[in-house]
Amino acid sequence: MAPRGISTSSSITLHVNGEKYTLPVDHRTTLLDALRERLDLTGTKKGCDQGQCGACTVLVDGRRTVSCLQLAVAAEGRDITTIEGVADGDALHPVQQAFVEFDGFQCGYCTPGQICSALGVLQEHAAGWPSAATQDVRPEAGVPALTPEEIRERMSGNLCRCGAYVSIVQAVAQAAESTKEQLA
Repeated sequence: MAPRGISTSSSITLHVNGEKYTLPVDHRTTLLDALRERLDLTGTKKGCDQGQCGACTVLVDGRRTVSCLQLAVAAEGRDITTIEGVADGDALHPVQQAFVEFDGFQCGYCTPGQICSALGVLQEHAAGWPSAATQDVRPEAGVPALTPEEIRERMSGNLCRCGAYVSIVQAVAQAAESTKEQLA
């Protein structure tokens, strides 16, 4: 219980998928719980609730974020993209289309987090960020090739209990080719 006169809740404004939402939240509410329970955006999944599985991955200001570890109050005013905001109307994003084409999902539970993470991976790669699998991290080496090893390393924070990893790597590689111009 908070000492008298100290509030443990406040009203915040979240910018989610291009829309503004103002809602009262307890300061301890995670972004995941605000999205699912308060905004009814249930595409973002609660897996481990400890930041280890990646099922709750969303993009915050374009960066991958495990929303179960992010407090909603810390996301106020930042641009949040959930799986519901990835497609353009009925037209799937190239990453979503690649997941369909390569069967990069089985039960589908982890798929929203995998897709949001893949979007972040493609942006990070296009920006030239190295990974632990990058052979030459010198700036003059340029953007590393997006090899299957690079993709696996970059996507390693997202677990799939069905084991669709081979298809996920293929889908990310295909999406990288489809989105090269958009990310350059």
